[in-house]
Amino acid sequence: MKFTKMQGIGNDYIYVDCFREKVDHPSQVARFVSDRRFGIGGDGLILICPSGKADCRMEMYNADGSQGAMCGNGIRCVGKYVYDHGLIPEERETLTVETASGIRTLSIYKHQENGRMKAEALTVDMGKALLTSKLPEPIQVAGRQLEFVGVNVGNPHAVYFVDQADQVDLEKLGPFFEHHPRFQPDRVNSEFVQVLDRTHIRMRVWERGSGETWACGTGATASVYACILTGRTEDQVTVSLTGGDLQIRLDRDSGHLFMTGPAVEVFTGNIDIPENLYYDG
Repeated sequence: MKFTKMQGIGNDYIYVDCFREKVDHPSQVARFVSDRRFGIGGDGLILICPSGKADCRMEMYNADGSQGAMCGNGIRCVGKYVYDHGLIPEERETLTVETASGIRTLSIYKHQENGRMKAEALTVDMGKALLTSKLPEPIQVAGRQLEFVGVNVGNPHAVYFVDQADQVDLEKLGPFFEHHPRFQPDRVNSEFVQVLDRTHIRMRVWERGSGETWACGTGATASVYACILTGRTEDQVTVSLTGGDLQIRLDRDSGHLFMTGPAVEVFTGNIDIPENLYYDG
């Protein structure tokens, strides 16, 4: 199987061009290739497929094989791949990607590399966010009461405001919230947000099915929306994640949120999928 490893501020996935390749049993393949010791290593598998509605369709699988609906960093990398590999004309300034959460429009920021234009960064129209909790909603954790803001931006998020994001025990709290009865059966992505000032936040994330990742574009979008709703920030915010920064902006006229960040191709290769890989569902 031919693949391309790509990352958006450290949120790394294995990408397969399904215009040219066929991937059977993608959930099992995702578990195998995502393994950082026995596979390629990544936060999951993303298939770039033909679409009858958009320039391409994106299928996302987490490292545990579960299927995801949307990935903000992943969709920027999909946009870069589609542009850089000539699946759309070089003169295009935008492209559309079909996801399980609907069609997203991306704007391309280009630079010249080896005589050809390449995508360097992209802005994604993330659409409207949906508040899915009280503002805020209490939740019990080991005898303590915390508060979160629930936001859906194509996938579910629970945003917790903390004094020091880097001191949060994510290995303990992440799985607790992911599997908490409040968030079943779909589980939830958990963001721990420290407000630095009214235009800058620090965020760490526990992604359902993948654990702590270096970045999460939908999580950054959900976090900024929660900050705006609770009066903590302005409408344009820099989100500092472990892997780097994203810019998130709320357009008041349309109600849409826009995410801007880089996309990087790390390497390409071929991997043999073992014949004894268990296709168990």
